[in-house]
Amino acid sequence: MQRKFKSGDWVKIRGRLTAPKMQVIKYVPKRDAVLGVVDYNCYLECVWYKNGERNTEVFHQNKLIKTIETGGLFKNFLSQPKLSFN
Repeated sequence: MQRKFKSGDWVKIRGRLTAPKMQVIKYVPKRDAVLGVVDYNCYLECVWYKNGERNTEVFHQNKLIKTIETGGLFKNFLSQPKLSFN
C-alpha cells in the first residue's frame, strides 16, 4: 500500500468533528494478527497535546485525513501593545 502522509503532516481522525489536530511522527511496523505479516506502510504514530499532556497513538492511515490549516502545538497569547502619549 502506498504511504499517504509524511512526518510533520497535520492530520485529524476521519468522521469525528471533535477530533484533536495531530502531527504525524513516523510510520511504524505492525504485525497482522491473522496472517502474521508485518506491515510497514499503513500505520502511523501521531502526537497531540491536551491540557499540557503529550498523547501518542498509532492509527491506520485510512482513518486519517490531512488538515489544510497547519498550526503549532503551542498557542501563543500576545497581549495588546500599550500606547503611551508622552
